[in-house]
Amino acid sequence: MTEISLYNTRTRSKAPFRPIDAENVRMYVCGPTVYDRAHIGNARPVVVFDTLFRLLRMIYGDDAVTYVRNLTDIDDKIIARSNQSGRPIDAITTETTDWYHADTAALGVLPPTIEPRATAYVPAMVAMIETLIERGHAYAAEGHVLFAVASYADYGRFAHRSLDEMQAGARVEVAPYKRDPMDFVLWKPSAPEQPGWPSPWGPGRPGWHIECSAMSYELLGESFDIHGGGIDLVFPHHENEIAQSMCAHPHGHFANVWMHNGFLNVEGEKMSKSLGNFFTVRDLLDRGIPGEVIRFVLLSTHYRQPIDWTEAKVHDATVLLTLWEKLLREARSAGRVPAADAQPAPEVMSALADDLNTPLALKVLRDLASEIRQGGAQAEHAFQEFTASLNLMGISPDGFRDAAIEVSLSRAFADAGTLESRVSALLRAREDARARRDFARADEIREALTAAGIKVMDRTGGPSEWAIGADFDPAKLEGIDA
Repeated sequence: MTEISLYNTRTRSKAPFRPIDAENVRMYVCGPTVYDRAHIGNARPVVVFDTLFRLLRMIYGDDAVTYVRNLTDIDDKIIARSNQSGRPIDAITTETTDWYHADTAALGVLPPTIEPRATAYVPAMVAMIETLIERGHAYAAEGHVLFAVASYADYGRFAHRSLDEMQAGARVEVAPYKRDPMDFVLWKPSAPEQPGWPSPWGPGRPGWHIECSAMSYELLGESFDIHGGGIDLVFPHHENEIAQSMCAHPHGHFANVWMHNGFLNVEGEKMSKSLGNFFTVRDLLDRGIPGEVIRFVLLSTHYRQPIDWTEAKVHDATVLLTLWEKLLREARSAGRVPAADAQPAPEVMSALADDLNTPLALKVLRDLASEIRQGGAQAEHAFQEFTASLNLMGISPDGFRDAAIEVSLSRAFADAGTLESRVSALLRAREDARARRDFARADEIREALTAAGIKVMDRTGGPSEWAIGADFDPAKLEGIDA
């Protein structure tokens, strides 16, 4: 069995993944608040943890993995949207949930095993709050219930913040009913015109943090394997989840491994409506950018690193997926068919098992594509590994085609072979020149590739990698002598 290693935010280190029960691997990921379209930053954790879900299912079996991703369908943002639009909350959350499902499906995302709605678990939230009060970790005040941060000695340890530091810079509501400025809301009262549920403290609704603690406990138990989300959730959301869950269920471990994906920027800047660089998944799809391209771009950077969404990356992914679609089409025309028992390439499995190293896995896919194009005895084996690896990563070039790019490539390489074969031959010639210490020739080939819009990236101890830049001009490759 392939051994997975994952980086744990709690320990700030990478370690082998050891599930509590290999026949019941459990993962919880914070899902969307359903009041509007998912923007591209929201899409990153969806794609990242879908890839992990696929990997876990491949290793432990489809029926051995439970993936819970919640829907927050009661929140002050939803209430505000209802007040602004005059539409009922149920209508907004139902419509937005349908949008979310359609948009994530376009990215090749599998449905989670369970998708709980917060409103269906309010009684469980009330029960957990009652337990926290009984154990001395929460208190009622003026219709609110608050978690007493000072009652949990490890508060701030997860985010590596001291209580004094947090209090000094706290961006929290300072209310007269709070015993401590850092205390956070578990339950809040609802006005007559607001949605509310009965509770021992009067009609009200839950705070955001208690939702995930209650739902994960009800569906996965007091101890489970993996909890995921965006890096922006480390504090306060996940810090608060840990505090209330550990205090309510002190004999459990809550989540053993915590995983967080990095931020997403756009063309080097933070995504912001004020900067005019804010866009949703649907905006991209409506612009004609296929979901396969969006997924590819999101996987092209390691999940823990910040990702810069650029038009150049969209272009590169579009060109490469066009080439892969053409390759698969030609392979099938030649009689190649994916075998039902085909397995992903061991190198792809190894890359993904090493803390979801998706950039390395994508490089392996490119190498496999080159092997298929070169033909020979290994082409059939490479084809089987290529198609199985694509399926594992949720990338489906089948049916995807950018006609304009394919026409451009076909015209440029009608007599000179495919783009990947051509670039690979030039890079081999460059490596040969370097081995002969003919550095002038090696530099000449690199400069020619650069002039054609091919970006060459040398790797220590390994072959050079390349990517197609936004200024790619296939015609300029015709005159380069390999």
